[in-house]
Parts: sequence; structure tokens; C-alpha cells
Amino acid sequence: MSDEIYKNRRILVVDDEERMVRFIRLNLEHDGFLVVDAFTGEQAVQRLRDAMPDVILLDVMLPDIDGFEVLKMIREISSVPVIMLTAKGEEDDRVHGLELGADDYITKPFSPRELVSRIRAVLRRVEGVGGSMRGLIEVDYRLKIDFDRREIWVEGKLVKLRPTEYRMLYHLVQNAGWVVTHDQLLAKVWGYEYRDEPHYVRLYINYLRQKLEEDPANPKYILTERGVGYRFVDFRRKEKEQAPSG
Repeated sequence: MSDEIYKNRRILVVDDEERMVRFIRLNLEHDGFLVVDAFTGEQAVQRLRDAMPDVILLDVMLPDIDGFEVLKMIREISSVPVIMLTAKGEEDDRVHGLELGADDYITKPFSPRELVSRIRAVLRRVEGVGGSMRGLIEVDYRLKIDFDRREIWVEGKLVKLRPTEYRMLYHLVQNAGWVVTHDQLLAKVWGYEYRDEPHYVRLYINYLRQKLEEDPANPKYILTERGVGYRFVDFRRKEKEQAPSG
């Protein structure tokens, strides 16, 4: 069954109504999704950093921060798909959410089947364009990464990363082949309030290199782009170059 590929996707549900969260959790877990919850906008941003969800279901009406403001905050640090939830059916709200970067919009009340269908549709669009970070990633013969299981293997041995190291590696690998700036890493891994703390990035890059690189002084996975940021080796391009031509 094709829908099996979406099992174990992590969904962050942001809603201040506990009954609604329970309803969504029950139905999503029945379909094989993993559910993380948040009841305020502030919790949502923290869960985004900690849980690194595949999709966010975001209610417009939250007790501390307006859902649209939360969406703005999310879009400053992540491109994770966001489906807005609201009891309102006004077209202006739908348009406003989409203009701010929401991927879809669903009005309460909704059926479990409709919700699951929307989530799968968003995942198909995202993974069809950008590729998937699912399953075992074989960077080379030394380094293997499984973000689903939160496991990092170096030379056949399981390496334990601290949560901050793990988040940083995730964002670097997600953008393999592209430079991720100091500011982007600070915002994605620590939050906006750490914008002026570039030494955090250097420190944790060193930690990662000590754990992953064969020679941390001459890294081949996490490369420095002086004055700009860091770039994870483009292992995807290597895979294409090594693939036999038809």
C-alpha cells in the first residue's frame, strides 16, 4: 500500500483545545503518524526545534500568540509544511495564511479522513520536490545517518549526539551541498534571541567534527565557508555520479 511510506512521519499539533488535540492524535496515530503536541505559540516554536516535525497543524486561535504570528516565526527558521486549522471559514483568513507561507488550510469541523488526506497531499508535494530525509542515509562507507531512528553510525559504531548537535547536523544534512550561514544555524537550532552569538555555532561545529570526522582538523563532511557559514558535503551528487548510466 503506497500510504505505508507516510507511516512514522512526525506531526506537530498546535491547538489550545485539549479535546481537539486528543481527537487529532487518536486519528493520526491510527494511521501510523507520530504526534507531538503544543498548546501555545511559544510551545510550538520550541517543539519545532526539539522534535523537528514533518508537518505542523497550526490553529489560528491560540492563547498567547496569534496563529498567523506563529506562522511568521516558523517561516523565519523552517520550511516545514504548515496546515492552518481554524473554526472560521472566511476567505480572508485562508488567503492571509497562504500569503504568510501556509501550505494548506482546513476549517473545523473536519473529518479524520479529510485531515489525513491533506497531510499526505502536503507530504507528497514536499518530498516530490525536495527529496526525502527518511530512512538510512549513507553519506559514505564511514558515516551513516538515520533521522527516523535518531541514530548516527561512524565506522559501524553508534555515536551519541547531544540534542543541539543532532539538530545542527539535521539542518546541515538537509541542505547538503548548500552553504548554511551562521545566522541561519543560530535561528534554526537556538532561536532568534541567539542571533548575536556566532561562537555557539563554531563550538558545536567543533563538537560534531570531533564525533564524525576521521580527521577533525581536515574535515571532509562539514566544510567551512569562511566568513559565511558551513556546508555539508554533497553526498547526493556523488551518488548520481557513481550510478551506472543506462
